[in-house]
Amino acid sequence: MVNQTVDIKTDKETLLSMYREMLLARRIDERMWLLNRSGSIPFVVSCQGQEVMQIAASFALDKELDYALPYYRDLGVVVHFGMTTKEIFLQAYAKAEDPNSGGRQMPSHFSQKKNRIVTGSSPVTTQVPHATGFALASKMEKKPSVSFVTLGEGSSNQGDFHEGLNFAGVHKLPAIFMVENNKYAISVPLHKQVACDNISDRAIGYGMKGIKIDGNDTFAVYNAVKDARDRAINGEGPTLIEAVSYRLTPHSSDDDDMTYRTKEEVTEEKTKDGLAVFKKYLVEQGYLTEAIEEEFEASIKNEINEATEYAENAPYADASTLERYVYDEKGAN
Repeated sequence: MVNQTVDIKTDKETLLSMYREMLLARRIDERMWLLNRSGSIPFVVSCQGQEVMQIAASFALDKELDYALPYYRDLGVVVHFGMTTKEIFLQAYAKAEDPNSGGRQMPSHFSQKKNRIVTGSSPVTTQVPHATGFALASKMEKKPSVSFVTLGEGSSNQGDFHEGLNFAGVHKLPAIFMVENNKYAISVPLHKQVACDNISDRAIGYGMKGIKIDGNDTFAVYNAVKDARDRAINGEGPTLIEAVSYRLTPHSSDDDDMTYRTKEEVTEEKTKDGLAVFKKYLVEQGYLTEAIEEEFEASIKNEINEATEYAENAPYADASTLERYVYDEKGAN
């Protein structure tokens, strides 16, 4: 977590670290699309267009104390919380060393106990009541930690969302619910999903603070999450944050997004890409030079190449381990 006495907008070292993580997430995602299209990996759920909110939010947390309950699009969150590039590619290839499930679960079902990344599942929004449970435990044990959970705006219509937020609101739990509103729940646009103007408007029904922010604005996201964490630690209860951006890719590698939106729309939204906006700010401030950018790109490319090669050649889980993690094993600790 960043030193909270420092003005984030002038903290060059932190800002460059944030940018490198955003760039790493973007480049990992781009490589996975290439691997999928070449038939090397089976499935991709993209984070492109949402890295800024994911990384900025994560920097406002304390990854040594807080718990992250990401949804399937949150590559940026797990990168910041400590999942390595090699581990990310091991899960993409479903290899035995995959830290999420030992190669048993489909990609982007993130889970890593040592880095406080809580297991997700395929049904959307199940992570929300889980986050509420972690927050309840923190409060009961009087620990200065919060649970940070993310979800898409479509997931805010699920029963798990309402039950989790209602319980968290009633008990004033230290939880942050961040809806990553990318304007489409798979193929369904926002106006066909909800009747209210903003997802954040729903907060009032649960007795918690609700705030809507520009998810492409690094500083707006960072400040909103920082404030939410401060409130949570001070016993002021949970916060619902709606961060608005745009999904720059199809919903997944199996989706044809041109059946429900136009190329013109996507092209227009790309001009608002938060990564490009943040880069422009850093360049204007003199923090990001051409030399630094080249070093970032070169080191990231090397990191991804090494991770790809390692994961591609790593072994799959042995058939003899088929029942592992499913049934209790005799003699297991």
